[in-house]
Amino acid sequence: MDTHVFTDHAMLWLIVTAQVLLIARVLLRPYRDPSSRVAWIVVVTLAPVLGMIGYLLFGEVRLANRQVQRLRAVLRQLPRPDGHRPVPFTPPPEPYAPLFEVGHSISGFLPEGGNRARLYTDSAQTINAMVADIDAAQAHVHVYFYIWLDDKSGRRMADALVRAAARGVTCRVMADALGSREFVRSPHWTALRRAGVKLAEALPRGWPLVELVNGRLDVRNHRKLVIVDNHITYCGSQNCADADFHVKPRFAPWVDATLRLTGPVARQNQHLFISDWMTHEDEDLAALLEGPLPAPDPDGFPAQVIGTGPNVRFSAMPEMFTSLMFTARRELVITTPYYVPNGALHGALCAAANRGVDTTLIVPARNDSRVVSAASRSYYRSLLAAGVKLYEFEGGLLHAKTLTLDGLFTLMGSANLDRRSFDLNYENSILLCDTATTRAVREAQQGYIAGSRRVTPAMVGGWPVWRRLWHNTIAMFGPVL
Repeated sequence: MDTHVFTDHAMLWLIVTAQVLLIARVLLRPYRDPSSRVAWIVVVTLAPVLGMIGYLLFGEVRLANRQVQRLRAVLRQLPRPDGHRPVPFTPPPEPYAPLFEVGHSISGFLPEGGNRARLYTDSAQTINAMVADIDAAQAHVHVYFYIWLDDKSGRRMADALVRAAARGVTCRVMADALGSREFVRSPHWTALRRAGVKLAEALPRGWPLVELVNGRLDVRNHRKLVIVDNHITYCGSQNCADADFHVKPRFAPWVDATLRLTGPVARQNQHLFISDWMTHEDEDLAALLEGPLPAPDPDGFPAQVIGTGPNVRFSAMPEMFTSLMFTARRELVITTPYYVPNGALHGALCAAANRGVDTTLIVPARNDSRVVSAASRSYYRSLLAAGVKLYEFEGGLLHAKTLTLDGLFTLMGSANLDRRSFDLNYENSILLCDTATTRAVREAQQGYIAGSRRVTPAMVGGWPVWRRLWHNTIAMFGPVL
């Protein structure tokens, strides 16, 4: 036999064997959505070499062993999130009471009464409020942002931290090593360190080939956390960045929504921050989670932090979303910049509308990801058929992640309705039960609707064939995205 022919046959058998073994791995991998298995098998079959490389890079949620072990050790060291007597509150009526149980099952936080909130829907005003709280801090300030830009907002936040450190306030700052790489490499990061601010990069990366062996490169900490004196906290979609978001200016303004909360729920966000901090830094902060807190507001509402990530059980965040959707009785309104759901979540949203709930979904008209935009639009026809009111916001990139339920419950945080938030990212959200706060969020959602165009069956039906092919082809690989 010709040597070249023998070599070609050997290479072919090698590739086929590798394909079979990898497909078996896809099928045997635990906690994988069936559609994800099918998508990866198609990729590996149609593009053998690139598909196998793609699966090894992005097909599994793998964390570096060192990081996993460190995080588990930290969580064992810290006080249990539910290891104390929570501030009492009047339980919500049926059928809403079990919603807090879902949240508790995810990250261990019990709902706490005695909280207050104020909503901010303007980026500059949000940063102003954060800076004011940092300027008034007495003991400590903890800040985490996925994206921290070297712009007006980023510099104002840094200056406030420098001022706080100068008057003796302990300041700790974390930023995602990828999302905030611009700021981490800027002189302002160095100035913070020189001023006495303690700094850490979340999920830093070393040599790519070494990191690929240890875990996925695209696992990120997407949280946005500010905690002041164990009593004030912020939760929402706001990064430390101006609304014009100069790294992606053509999609500006970025439209965000953030809650400033006071009360016992702040210490739950503190728990998330400390677990992140101690995973990266050798500093024991467990004492900050113990001892008395400032007196809660006797007229405050119950709230609960929901922290998710690759270290939490599979599909924890979709469970929270679908539980809210199935609980809705009168009205359900959702805003998200990225709608690439799993089947259960999409089915729950359609089911809400099908059973007569006034269901609304608002997404951006122009998305910063063409692929995500195409995948999102593949769901439009079924959403409209179910009776979901669908809007595309035209006043910039609607980045707010909000959900209001029956005028009573609100869920806000960093999590999008996409697979990255469900499976890869560390996220933080707050679930609260309060008519006044929910009314404020609902009014903001109504403002988004006023700045949107309504998507109709005629619009979707008028899309050309090539566009529908593009949307549906991309959506087919949604589990891979």
